[in-house]
Amino acid sequence: MALKANEIRGMSVDERNQRLKELRDELMHERGVAAMGGAPANPGAIRTLRKEIARILTIQREEDAF
Repeated sequence: MALKANEIRGMSVDERNQRLKELRDELMHERGVAAMGGAPANPGAIRTLRKEIARILTIQREEDAF
């Protein structure tokens, strides 16, 4: 399930960092499967994971700017 910006903003900093770590681990796993020639269960998973990571990082940078 893709996180929306409002949901991310509602998270605490620790929750956001934990979710970011989970997403990065999942992305690493998906890339490993793809690199080994395996057929991914969800072909769009890598793209979705990258977008979610970018959303979290963008919101973190927005909040750091203030």
